[in-house]
Amino acid sequence: MHCIFAENWNLYYMSRDIELKENYEKVVEILSAKFGGGETLNLDAIIYLIGVQELGQGALKFKKDDKVNLMHIAICRLLEPFGYYEFDFFDDDGWPHYKVIEELPVLKSGEQTVLMKEAIVLYFQNQELI
Repeated sequence: MHCIFAENWNLYYMSRDIELKENYEKVVEILSAKFGGGETLNLDAIIYLIGVQELGQGALKFKKDDKVNLMHIAICRLLEPFGYYEFDFFDDDGWPHYKVIEELPVLKSGEQTVLMKEAIVLYFQNQELI
């Protein structure tokens, strides 16, 4: 028996994956041109830049611990629209804090990467970069 629904479902996911790939590549191209110094930015670098943006204090010299915290801010902000985190408050130093709304599911490495790329594309679509 031939299932048209399954074919349509597969076509939907294939086109969605292609669209995500193209949009993510646009983000990488734009950010790399602006911040990469001739290098192509990787996923971690983009997450870091989003953390700096969300902190809103400009391109300061950050200590190693601060860099980890910036990436945490970015991840929380990126996953907020998916219902995993919610903004809670700014501390006395102006750093945003988020609370966990729903625990992240256990994902394989590739699935984590896809989720983060989807979140980054959504973030920059909302920022009207792409």
